[in-house]
Amino acid sequence: MTEPGRDECSAERRRRDEQIATESRMPPLELSPEATAMPMEAHLARQHPRPLAVVGIVENGLVRPLDSTVKLPEHARVIIVASEGG
Repeated sequence: MTEPGRDECSAERRRRDEQIATESRMPPLELSPEATAMPMEAHLARQHPRPLAVVGIVENGLVRPLDSTVKLPEHARVIIVASEGG
């Protein structure tokens, strides 16, 4: 088991954490009797498209997908994960 690291949170962050921890819990949602259960995956699929992992290469500071058939919509949100070095 690993040792917990040193807490480097600011005093403001600790104060907010304590404030949130002491707040009363929210009551459960009141659902109508006609409401049907739905898996979280189904709910998220309606809200947002599924995440897509794409391999790419950086050329002149721009990321170019290696698969030319991948088309991303304009203004799509992306997360770039890069390895150190090259």
